Amino acid sequence: MDRYMKAPITKEDAASLSAGDYVYLSGTIYTARDAAHKRMQETLDRGQELPFEISGNMIYYMGPSPAREGRPIGSAGPTTASRMDRYTPQLLDMGLGGMIGKGKRSEEVVDAIVRNGSVYFAAVGGAGALLSKRILSSEVIAYDDLGTEAIRRLEIEDFPVIVVIDSKGNNLYETAIKEYREE
Repeated sequence: MDRYMKAPITKEDAASLSAGDYVYLSGTIYTARDAAHKRMQETLDRGQELPFEISGNMIYYMGPSPAREGRPIGSAGPTTASRMDRYTPQLLDMGLGGMIGKGKRSEEVVDAIVRNGSVYFAAVGGAGALLSKRILSSEVIAYDDLGTEAIRRLEIEDFPVIVVIDSKGNNLYETAIKEYREE
């Protein structure tokens, strides 16, 4: 089923999604990869506030290439989400609405997705140049010293993703394998 949704995503929107749904997101999302997640964890450990409001927002696991002339961002493909798994349950418990990446997630992350009524989307790996065309603007908002791993606020329009793990814990990676083996 194709769906068009606004980001940040609401709990009601997340609850309406099912693993396998195609979703076109428009609105505001944030980027953060390994180094930014580590820095966010250190910030939380010091009792300080994160550089953007986590509650309801969405993190895209992506580090862009330099922008081409006339474009707000370069190639913007997803990175492997499991590298952020050690940090993700806490962010979900703080209200993170969703994540975009590629690849499997740990059982702890799946449990936290269900516990918090969140959602994990996958973007197509290898399609970074095409995905970048759905990004209207990009602004570094924190950790500029991290270069491509800095946190960015992106404005997106009809950004294509697939629901991999829905708020009920249904996991497309598991169900797709099962369906394939049954054929």
